[in-house]
Amino acid sequence: MGNQKWTRREVIRTGVVTAAGLMASTAARRTQAAPQAQGTLGANDRIRVAVAGVNGRGRSHIGAFVGRKNECELAYLVDPDSRLFAKWDKQLEAKGAKAPVMVQDVRRVLEDKSVDVVSIATPNHWHALMTIWACQAGKDVYVEKPMSHNVHEGRVAADAARKYNRIVQHGTQSRSDAAWANVVAVIKSGKLGKLLVARALCYKPRGSIGFKEIAQPPKELDFGLWLGPVREQPYHENLVHYNWHWFWDFGNGDIGNQGVHQMDIARWGIPGATLPKSVISLGGRFGYKDQGQTPNTQLAIMDFGDTQLIFEVRGLETKKFHGSGIGNIFHLEAGMIVDRKFYPKDSNQPAPLPKVDESRGPGGEDHFANFIAAVKSRKITDLNAEILEGHYSSALCHLACLSQQLGKPAPFNPKTKAFGDNKDAYETLGRMEEHLKGNGVKLEETEYVLGRKLTVDAKAETITGDAEAAKMIFAEYRKPFVVPETL
Repeated sequence: MGNQKWTRREVIRTGVVTAAGLMASTAARRTQAAPQAQGTLGANDRIRVAVAGVNGRGRSHIGAFVGRKNECELAYLVDPDSRLFAKWDKQLEAKGAKAPVMVQDVRRVLEDKSVDVVSIATPNHWHALMTIWACQAGKDVYVEKPMSHNVHEGRVAADAARKYNRIVQHGTQSRSDAAWANVVAVIKSGKLGKLLVARALCYKPRGSIGFKEIAQPPKELDFGLWLGPVREQPYHENLVHYNWHWFWDFGNGDIGNQGVHQMDIARWGIPGATLPKSVISLGGRFGYKDQGQTPNTQLAIMDFGDTQLIFEVRGLETKKFHGSGIGNIFHLEAGMIVDRKFYPKDSNQPAPLPKVDESRGPGGEDHFANFIAAVKSRKITDLNAEILEGHYSSALCHLACLSQQLGKPAPFNPKTKAFGDNKDAYETLGRMEEHLKGNGVKLEETEYVLGRKLTVDAKAETITGDAEAAKMIFAEYRKPFVVPETL
C-alpha cells in the first residue's frame, strides 16, 4: 500500500484494508529502529491521531481528540469490524470534524509517517504489541488499561517506549486527579503514620453472559486480525465486542478491567512499590453458570513488606465496605482514608486531610490533555501515568490472575490456612463468604479455586521456585503478531 491514500468512502465501500502488501514488510519494520521524534511541535502544529478500537472505551478516545480541534486531528479510525465505521462517519460529520480514514489493519496506520499518535482502546491482548509496533514506527501512544496482557510483554512495551524515545501514557486517569495525588502525598509524608493495608475494591455487578455457539464470524469482521497475537480459535458472539473480558485468552477478568484503576491507586500509595514479594489469589465464578472463565469473585493478597495490598472483586450484588464499592481504602496507624476522605482512628466522622505538596504534570485533571501536553513538550516527566507505572500496576493484576489460574478447587470448610497468621486476609475472606451466602450460594455445596502462592523477584520481574508459573509470565504468540522477547 505504501503511501497510497484511501478516501473514507473507498474504505467503507470495500469494508476492509487488507494486510496484503503489509505482511512482507512487517518483520523488518518491527526490528528496525524508528526515527526519533522531531523535537517539540510548533504552537500551530496539530497532532494527527489514529484511534485503534472504536467501540466501548474507544468512544471516549475519539471524543477526547475530536474535542481538541485546535490541537489534534483525528486522522484514522482502526477496527477489525468495519460495521462500526458507518456510525462514526455520521457522528463525526455532525460534529463538524474532518472525516478520518477508516481501516481494519493498524499496520496501515504505522506506515503513514504523517501520523503522530496511536491511541489504543482495543481488547487487552492487543495492547502491548500495538504499543511496541507504534513506538518502533515513531509514534507516541495513549494505551488503555491494562497496558499488557501478561507481565513480560508489559516490560517489553515499557522498554520500547524508552528505546525509541516515545511519549506513552497509560489510561489510569486517577493519576491526573488532584485529590488522589494529595492522598498519596499525605500517605508518603508519614503524617498519618505507617501504611498498614492498601485495599482496592471492585464491587461491580456482572451478570451472566450465557452461552454462545461457535459460528461463522460476520463478513465485515476480520476475525483473524481481531485475534491478532492469540492462538487460532473459533468465533462466537461472546467475544466480539465486550465479553472477551471474561476469557483468559483476551481479558484479565475484572481485576484487570475496572480493577486495574483501583490496583494502580493502591500501589501508588505504597512508598516505592513496584512488584510484591509474593501474591496469592482465591475465588471463582459464582451465582450462575455461563461461558465465562475469569472469576466474578476474587480475593488477592500481596506482600510489600511493611504494607500489604488486598484486592477484592465482587460481581454479584453486594453491600459497600465502609461506604466504598469501586474504590480504595488505606488503613493507616492514624485512621483510614476511604475514597479520598480521612477518618481518624475510632471516629466515624471525616476530618480534613493534611495538605502536602504534590506534583502533577500539565493539563489540569484532564488525562488526555496531560498526554497531549507531554507529546508537545517531549518530556516523559510531564506524564501523570507514564508507561512504566502502567506496567507495574498491570503486572499486579496479571500476577493475581496467574495465581488464580494455577489454583486448585478447595472447600469453604474447613477454613484455608493459606494466609498463615494474616488476620486482615481472613477477615476479608470471611466477608466474602457472607457476601456469597447473601446471594444464595450454598458454601457447603460449593468449592472455590485456591491459587498458588507465588514468590516474586521484583527486580528481575519473574517468579522464583515455580518453573510452571515463571513460564506463564510469557505467552506464545501467533505469527506474525509476535511480541519480541527483547528489543
